[in-house]
Amino acid sequence: MRSDHRLTLYELNRLVREVIECEMPNEYWVEAELSECRENHGHCFMSLIQKDERSATPIAKADARCWASKWMLIRPYFERTTGQALRPGIKVLLKVYAQFHEAYGFSWIVTDIDPTYTLGDMARKRQEIIRQLKEEGVFDLQKELRLPLFCQRIAVISSETAAGYGDFCRQLADNPYGFQFQTQLFPAIMQGEGVSQSIIAALEEIYSWNVECGMWNEKCFDAIVIIRGGGATSDMSGFDTLELAENVANFPLPIITGIGHDRDESILDMVSHTRVKTPTAAAALLIDQLKAVLDTIEGAQSLITHYAQQKLASLNAQLATLSEAIPRLFSIVKTRQEARLDNTEQRIITAVERRMTSEHHRLEMLEEKVKTLDPALLLKRGYSITLKDGKAVRDPKALQQGDEIETRLANGTIHSTVN
Repeated sequence: MRSDHRLTLYELNRLVREVIECEMPNEYWVEAELSECRENHGHCFMSLIQKDERSATPIAKADARCWASKWMLIRPYFERTTGQALRPGIKVLLKVYAQFHEAYGFSWIVTDIDPTYTLGDMARKRQEIIRQLKEEGVFDLQKELRLPLFCQRIAVISSETAAGYGDFCRQLADNPYGFQFQTQLFPAIMQGEGVSQSIIAALEEIYSWNVECGMWNEKCFDAIVIIRGGGATSDMSGFDTLELAENVANFPLPIITGIGHDRDESILDMVSHTRVKTPTAAAALLIDQLKAVLDTIEGAQSLITHYAQQKLASLNAQLATLSEAIPRLFSIVKTRQEARLDNTEQRIITAVERRMTSEHHRLEMLEEKVKTLDPALLLKRGYSITLKDGKAVRDPKALQQGDEIETRLANGTIHSTVN
């Protein structure tokens, strides 16, 4: 083995550096996905990856670095434009040049990042999620729910230390109408890694609470408010996941979002019942909704009072008219009734007189008839009556020997004994 031209590692690495600097002096725009992204002493260290579109298998990897002098300019511009921070999983378009260091090896040095490329990829993913939600028929399910008229029991999903949560509670408590609200916090991560899963876990806990209250017949809560405030506007990707959108869209209570960002709506905002910009706006929405109910009730009360007063006035007028008419009507009715009674009395007297005359005549006829049937008259004509024990004897066979009988004649009585 020949060793005439041996090189030290440093010499070999320096040679590689010279070749790279000579052969690759330009900057290049490169598309890649971030598999790692971290800051250290103001510098940003990235791991880049490219995956096969069909199998998602990594086919290329490289390290990249953005020095602090560039990173302090690139980072805020990227976050302001895209609404999120650089994080693993997003696609980026980087402007880089090759650098090889004898001690640290090869790396791509980042001099610029095009946020519009990332926005395009994010938009594509968002549109794909929206399309899938619409195909599942759940995209507008929350819009079909109605906020209860008296929406006062509120489940709040937020970070316990978030300034926006405190603002929300204070605004509800200090409302100018004296409305009473009951809030229950379900803590969740609202920024950084784990946002989506944390909110889903809070929704599951709220669902369990309401089931325990009586299988949704007597709900513990009237609505849910998801709020985020007081933090950076970057890293909103956690609100754009399919899993979170499906959970929110299918939830049986109205969900109001106020996650406090200036860019376009997140998918969470799109599928929620109502989207407002900030936590205080969410509180104002609940207060205004209850105020509208109060105004409706007071309006109905005024309308009922108005109609009742109108009806009462009309009835009073009718009563006054009747009061004036009653004496006159009573006089007319009295006169008519007196005349009717007089007529009736006269008819009764006439009818009684007729009946008495008729009955008197009938009695006279009966008297004459009775007179014609008087036995005394028969006796005067020569007839006699034979009695036994005070009863008339009509058949001799009814008598027996020794019976005592009485014979009445016109001028006396004969007592006999049957022999």
